[in-house]
Amino acid sequence: MRKFSAFAVAREAFRHQIGWEKQWQNPEPRSSYDVIIIGAGGHGLATAYYLASEHGITNVAVLEKGWLGGGNTGRNTTIIRSNYLYDESAGMYNHAVKLWENLSQELNYNVMFSQRGVMMLAHNVHDVQVFKRHIHANRLNGVDNEWLTPEEAKEFCPPLNISKTARYPVMGAALQRRGGTARHDAVAWGYARKASDMGVHIIQNCEVTGINRSANGQVTGVNTSRGTINAKKVGVVAAGHTSVLMEMAGVRMPLESYPLQALVSEPVKPCFPCVVMSNTVHAYISQSDKGELVIGAGTDQYTSYSQTGGLHIINHTLDAICEMFPMFGRMKMLRSWGGIVDVTPDRSPILAKTPVKGLYVNCGWGTGGFKATPGSGNVFAHTIANDAPHKINEGYTLERFKTGRLIDEAAAAAVAH
Repeated sequence: MRKFSAFAVAREAFRHQIGWEKQWQNPEPRSSYDVIIIGAGGHGLATAYYLASEHGITNVAVLEKGWLGGGNTGRNTTIIRSNYLYDESAGMYNHAVKLWENLSQELNYNVMFSQRGVMMLAHNVHDVQVFKRHIHANRLNGVDNEWLTPEEAKEFCPPLNISKTARYPVMGAALQRRGGTARHDAVAWGYARKASDMGVHIIQNCEVTGINRSANGQVTGVNTSRGTINAKKVGVVAAGHTSVLMEMAGVRMPLESYPLQALVSEPVKPCFPCVVMSNTVHAYISQSDKGELVIGAGTDQYTSYSQTGGLHIINHTLDAICEMFPMFGRMKMLRSWGGIVDVTPDRSPILAKTPVKGLYVNCGWGTGGFKATPGSGNVFAHTIANDAPHKINEGYTLERFKTGRLIDEAAAAAVAH
């Protein structure tokens, strides 16, 4: 019998996976599909999966101009939580958390979901009042959230500096124990593999160059770098590029695009037990399973498609992190990046039908897109399949910007991460 070393076994497993990938990653497009999804990120792939698994629609193509999961799905800090203030937000994100909790089992793919807790620090009286308001509102919506004293916060996260002489004194914290993190690329791969097994075509290196409409204005398909593909329905789920794509169909979107920055440190042994967010100084931190400290910063103050952003944003964030967690002062930065986020006037998403029959849009998640992935895909699939919104996303319409019925989480929480 031939013997294999552990390395050889791992190599063969990898080769098997690569062979499996080649079976589906770039099939030749059919001439027509029932549904086309533009964007093979987490939300687009989740939409395709739920169209197949919950609505029996398997004649679906997911078109991606680059590679699977190569956009914001692969450029984020993987925070998952649902402790938002407004009813619509709490409903959407709590729906997502519930799906996250069983996602690895459902997809038969380890997305490395870790409910290690998300703690949000209060540094002044305003923070204390806002977070306590959030806690009460969350409990009314069935979302777990609790108040911690500075001492309880340090007990939950020992590296935290709670000195009263600190530049950013900790006056307490709101803790959602069901919150946590997941592995970003694993989510995309898990949805892709499962959707592909059910017959969905995932077509990479296929840029959409036009959205076709009939004489009466209904969507009939798309033009792509690989030819024209017909479809009865088209869903646009392409963070950072939504406005460009929707303009092809004559729909103007209330969106602006900003670079959102983040970085990781050199890897170290496990030393940080949870996710900590500080809205006032705009810094948040967790530790990945590889040992890197994952540190999130803010958006630049100007619109841009840059994937780097201003250096002063990172510098301010690192100053704050070293003040709140002095033990990290000597850590070295490994790499930084910027994702392009679409932002609406009220910093909440648009997940709805459009004025063009057969055209649907899922965009404007700003900094909250990753945590919403399964919930977003689930209700967007429902919207496309039924040509009507799910109860959870019925408030996330384009019309709200005309009526003024906004879901302004940014004003409610100072930051919408």
